[in-house]
Amino acid sequence: MKRITDYRRLLGVNETTELKELKTVYRNLMKDHHPDTFQDNDELKQASEEKSKKIIEGYHFLVSVAKETREASLPEYNQTITLSGISDYEYKGQTLLIKFSDGSSYEYLGVPKAIYVKLVNAPAPARFARRHIYNSFVYRNITKPAEVAVEA
Repeated sequence: MKRITDYRRLLGVNETTELKELKTVYRNLMKDHHPDTFQDNDELKQASEEKSKKIIEGYHFLVSVAKETREASLPEYNQTITLSGISDYEYKGQTLLIKFSDGSSYEYLGVPKAIYVKLVNAPAPARFARRHIYNSFVYRNITKPAEVAVEA
């Protein structure tokens, strides 16, 4: 959750900001911090490149966890969590990455270590995740399900 807060602070938005407004804020910030505007000064250009990279990263992250993005991909998400088993998971700094057997991966943010420990020790991790993780934490899609080749 710290990443969300940090990126919101960087872009100057809050949790109620909609995607359309976020895009406008992003574009305006990129105009102000684009490296091409500082062609004459290498030091300012370098600083501008670093700032613009952070702005781009923050924008893409916030778009991926936005309510509108999650609502748009809800059918795909529900299909993954109900039909696909967990193939692997890893935990790092309150971020739980779950890889599913259909090839998709989701990152769950703000997951306490105690929940992760319970997941690891659960006799049925998929059932535990359905009850305590999937709809309880902010998530974002990291990789899409693998496309199945259709033969003619």
